[in-house]
Amino acid sequence: MIKIAAALATFAIVSPAFAGGPVAVAPEPTVEPTFAPAAPAGIDWTGFYAGAQLGYADVDSSTGTLEGNGYLGGIHAGYRWDFGSYVAGAEVDYDSANVDLGGTTGSLDDVARLKLLGGAKLGNSLVYATAGAARASATVGGTELSDNGVFYGAGVNTAVSDRWTVGAELLQHDFNDFDGSTIDLDATTLSAKVGMRF
Repeated sequence: MIKIAAALATFAIVSPAFAGGPVAVAPEPTVEPTFAPAAPAGIDWTGFYAGAQLGYADVDSSTGTLEGNGYLGGIHAGYRWDFGSYVAGAEVDYDSANVDLGGTTGSLDDVARLKLLGGAKLGNSLVYATAGAARASATVGGTELSDNGVFYGAGVNTAVSDRWTVGAELLQHDFNDFDGSTIDLDATTLSAKVGMRF
């Protein structure tokens, strides 16, 4: 009789635990791994490129009689080699000019350049120095003149997409004894540039 009573008591205690069926066990929370976004690939400047420029020119002369300022614009093309942190290249460009040389009937008509350039990569930008040979044409008193000279300067190009770049360039030109005369011409140009890489 005592055993039956004990069994009934045990059944009474245990049965409520099974009244609702099996008890579900909550799964342990899982932590998804997070990854830092990959750094954007650096720009490879190697290859051909071409574009256009528009700028401002200021012209001075050794005599003070051929001086003036105005606008110029044109096209350029070149090739660059990317060496990792540094870039070298060669470029040709041509500017048609509209620069009246005050006090005379003269004007600066155009400038062509053959450039060498080298610089350093800063993110998506290329900061460079450049120098080379230039040829300028001018009209003075109805006579067309032209002469060879040198130039030097600096610039920056920034890649705004895989193919397109924008930039700016400051150049100083020196033409000694312009077209056999005793007059030296100096020209400073500042241009905005846009280019496409191929």
